[in-house]
Amino acid sequence: MSPQEVADELRDRIRSGTLKAGQRMPTQAALAEEFGVERGAVRQALRILQSEALLTNVSRGAPATVAPDGATAFFGPTAQPESTLAALPARMAAAFEAKHVRIDALCLTSTSLNLAISEPLRRLHTGVPKPATVHLRVLLPSRDIDLAFPPSAGSGGDSPAHRSWMALRNAQGLVLRHNLMALRSTHGVDVQVHFRALPFTPPVKLYLLNETEALFAFYTPSRRAERTDGGGPDTYEVQGGASPLFAFRQGDGGVRDKSFVEQSRLWFDRLWETISTELDLAG
Repeated sequence: MSPQEVADELRDRIRSGTLKAGQRMPTQAALAEEFGVERGAVRQALRILQSEALLTNVSRGAPATVAPDGATAFFGPTAQPESTLAALPARMAAAFEAKHVRIDALCLTSTSLNLAISEPLRRLHTGVPKPATVHLRVLLPSRDIDLAFPPSAGSGGDSPAHRSWMALRNAQGLVLRHNLMALRSTHGVDVQVHFRALPFTPPVKLYLLNETEALFAFYTPSRRAERTDGGGPDTYEVQGGASPLFAFRQGDGGVRDKSFVEQSRLWFDRLWETISTELDLAG
């Protein structure tokens, strides 16, 4: 069994009440014997459940404990969405527990994605078992379109607001690519990072993790208190990191979640293969 399969079985026991809130888990040695895996695989599985707020006190010592609110954790039927900056790093860390990591993202600048990926990168450097492959695809708005936000509508590609957004988009993308590609030399991971440009301003952000999870948030624009040019068109801003992140996962939410993940993957693939174009982050 893989660490993910062990985590799936233990998650089912927590959600069904077989393992109750506040209860001590079996020891890692006992779990390794039960599932016929190495203790390292058990530790990875427990870390996955800890990242989902189902377990606490995961370490090499005493057995972990089922979290008090485990039944309503991240993917539970009554789970409350957290902000992107709060929820995405934990889900990204769990995704990097897989042997083959595949991340697809659609966003405005990849700022939240950059911050989220820093957590699994940090853990890799502390000795967490590394993935064999990491494949990342990112869809970002094209520099050639008239953005709806964050610059003002109708401001055009030569406006200061547009140039500021483009500089941020390019800088975040380059840092993201550099940090991931560094895993080739430091950890021997097969890394592929690709960016493509969309001909529209995305009103939502979407993250697809290992083809089994879809994380979805809205960009909600608001007018800035002051106009940047002292009297020109209104300028809008979006707080992407503060947007609630809604989670869907195959196998956890029934037909609805399964369908949402599948359709999100199909939508992303179609955008990637049809209307998107090559993106030059240096331009």
